[in-house]
Amino acid sequence: MKRNFDLVRRIMTRIESVHPGSFTDETTYLQDLGSEYEPATIYAHIELLLEENFIKGKIHKNHDDIIDAFRITGLTWKGHDFIDAARDESIWSKAKDSVLKPTASFTFDILLEWLKAQARQTLGLP
Repeated sequence: MKRNFDLVRRIMTRIESVHPGSFTDETTYLQDLGSEYEPATIYAHIELLLEENFIKGKIHKNHDDIIDAFRITGLTWKGHDFIDAARDESIWSKAKDSVLKPTASFTFDILLEWLKAQARQTLGLP
């Protein structure tokens, strides 16, 4: 599976809207994104976000080690940093052209740092 950063951004934006003490589960994401993405793709991106500590929650896997359920309770500090930096559509479009283009080799941390730098520049900060 190839990472899809538009999907990551949409998942995290949805998680950000969850009220403290509440959670979302797989039905939420299948309703919101199921017409555009396969369930397995959504679940795999949720797992990646959990592994990298961008979101808080739990996944459940069946006996074949396939995710069949999850509960997401919110974003981590790192996740909030990412979604705050990626919120602006013009900055996100620029990131897709500059950092996320198919030939570029990068890490998620490089993307996050680039987004933060663009946000600082937009605000006129050093």
